[in-house]
Amino acid sequence: MSACAVCDGAAPIFRNKPLVVIGGGDSACEEATFLTKYASHVYIAVRRDVFRASDIMAKRAANHPKITVLWSTHVIEAKGDGSALTHVVLQDAKTKETRNLDVSGLFYAIGHTPNTAFLGGQLDTDETGYLLVKPGSTITKVRGVFAAGDVHDKHYRQAITAAGSGCMAALDAEKYLEELEAEEQEKAAGKL
Repeated sequence: MSACAVCDGAAPIFRNKPLVVIGGGDSACEEATFLTKYASHVYIAVRRDVFRASDIMAKRAANHPKITVLWSTHVIEAKGDGSALTHVVLQDAKTKETRNLDVSGLFYAIGHTPNTAFLGGQLDTDETGYLLVKPGSTITKVRGVFAAGDVHDKHYRQAITAAGSGCMAALDAEKYLEELEAEEQEKAAGKL
């Protein structure tokens, strides 16, 4: 099981095997389409009878020959043999009937909520909770507070981009500390 097709989709355990993606938005459609490069077939379990994805992403997934969309379907259980996933149990959202689907991998793309609630509104966020930063930096509206990783990256959400923005935040923080030290020295010298 994975939350990142780009990170894990090419792994040998998923190659040339049937996989299932849970979700109905852009992320699910994008991940399913990406997985077709490696999987023998990809199923998308969508809990509703329509995608929430943008039209272009939905059409791309629905029209792909290696993708089957399972409408009004919930994945209610994942089962394995003790070492790997062997199948999932699906439930029809309308009839409540269940059935097994043989798959070797499960990828969930059911939305992403950035872990920013603990900040209690102290920093500016967009409508979905991602921290807002000065463009091209990690600088927030609060002096000395920097944002890195998935709390402000709503597009890529990858470990490597999080590490890169972590480096950016460290550089921005270093510059801030140098400026703070210079201010303190000027203050001590009576220049401020």
